[in-house]
Amino acid sequence: MIDYSLLNQCPVFRGISEDETRNLLGQIHYQVRKFQKDEVVVFAGDTVQDLLIVMAGSVRGEMIDYSGKTVKIEDIEAPKPLAAAFLFGKENRYPVTVTANKKASVLAIPVPEFLKILQLNTLLLRNYLNSISSRAQFLSQKLNFLSFKTIREKVAHFLLQQVGDRYHSFELKNTQQQLADLFGVTRPSLARVLGGMQAEGFIKIEKKTVTLLDKNALNELLRNG
Repeated sequence: MIDYSLLNQCPVFRGISEDETRNLLGQIHYQVRKFQKDEVVVFAGDTVQDLLIVMAGSVRGEMIDYSGKTVKIEDIEAPKPLAAAFLFGKENRYPVTVTANKKASVLAIPVPEFLKILQLNTLLLRNYLNSISSRAQFLSQKLNFLSFKTIREKVAHFLLQQVGDRYHSFELKNTQQQLADLFGVTRPSLARVLGGMQAEGFIKIEKKTVTLLDKNALNELLRNG
């Protein structure tokens, strides 16, 4: 059985009524796959043949680095899709190995079947395109941050990017944990850098409002990096 109210919280199905979602899935073939704790859902390098959506439990994406060490990339909770941006294209293979953190249930819609319902519902198509575009933008930001050596440089770049040339303050929409994940650092490390920048008079943070008190100093951080 599919929990349609939960499925409609998935970015791909968001905004579509439960009745319409039920109607769409009623016109295609799909599977609900069950996994035990630490069971592999997909292996890195496997061809992506289905749109996979976590419907219960959670899974983790992991990579093996050059030393042979397993590195966790992220946890994916229900009702998030897995590798939605890799359904199409020449190299449509899973970039990471996905393993169940605990008992998990995954909805699997074969790519040809997913194409059918994309053509049947324009909101579903728009949601899917928005989902993969947002992911591409997130990865683009990650690549940007990789070019900076220190956390201070990454934070300075992010802050200057948020305000642009005309403004000095902005409303922070991310939590500290989300920012830490974006920068690829721990939350305590990020908190120390933000605290240091406030102590030095570079920025001021009041609740969710961040004000850049010395944009020149932040730009100098990037120039001297």
